[in-house]
Amino acid sequence: MASGSEPLEITGSELVHILRTPRDQYTSDGCVLLDCRPFLDFSKAHICESRNVNWNSMLRRRSKSSVVALEWLIPDKTLLARLRAGRFSPLVVVDERSGSLAELKAESVAQMLLTALQNEVQAHICFLQCGFERFSEVFPELCYNSGSSHLSTMEPEKAVTGRSTPAYDQGGPVELLPFLFLGSALHSSRRETLAAAGITAVLNVSSTCPNVYEGEFQYLRLTVEDTLAADIGACFHTAIAFIDSVKQSGGRVLVHCQAGISRSATICLAYLMHTQRVRLDEAFDFVKQRRRVISPNLAFMGQLLQFETDILCQG
Repeated sequence: MASGSEPLEITGSELVHILRTPRDQYTSDGCVLLDCRPFLDFSKAHICESRNVNWNSMLRRRSKSSVVALEWLIPDKTLLARLRAGRFSPLVVVDERSGSLAELKAESVAQMLLTALQNEVQAHICFLQCGFERFSEVFPELCYNSGSSHLSTMEPEKAVTGRSTPAYDQGGPVELLPFLFLGSALHSSRRETLAAAGITAVLNVSSTCPNVYEGEFQYLRLTVEDTLAADIGACFHTAIAFIDSVKQSGGRVLVHCQAGISRSATICLAYLMHTQRVRLDEAFDFVKQRRRVISPNLAFMGQLLQFETDILCQG
């Protein structure tokens, strides 16, 4: 089922009007914004409630034609299904700064997305003139910006400290996604810390750290040692399924090991790579910006590189 109509160019002011229209005035579930910028750029700043679209370089090399299926561009399977079912309208495509549809190159992510939407989705399709760059200048109050927003519900980590508390235990768990937090065993043991972050579930990636609040939170333990012989890759799909189940239930999950440096960081990297369909280097930079102390051991990095090949070559 396809829209059959050409995309409509809209201004920032027209987008604001769409966003402020009460949902009950739509015949669908309302508007959805699809942001075509790279994952790291999107994670730093984006229009509130927008969704990121990915087209990584590995998939780009594998593409044999100019027509790309929507499933290669939309990493969120739930969103993809709702788009194909015609649940949303209008669909607004956003890139960095293109002034009009005529400026889009055939190989650009925005043009690929517009073509895929026309081919596969029944909805009104729009393109935001001048992109996120101009919209964020004129309507900053409608945008998320990590420079002016807390990346965590807790105090930020200190880069250098004279206190006896190790760097990895300072502050609180960091927010990677609205439902995914990364921290240490100490963070997992503090009820007030968990409550402040809204944690409802804990993924314990260790063999020795206790599940302190059994019965109060949902727990999953993955017994992994931080050694070069450990096969943490065997846990990736179990961990991803658990995190996704917490997300689907509206909860929030803290992933931790002893220090929140190697094992739990590896699991979070695997989750981001799988669900956001980004390369390891992108995921690593994203997590490192939020929790500076992360440092998966060399064997774990090798397993993440293999996982990157496995998941990004699918399709």
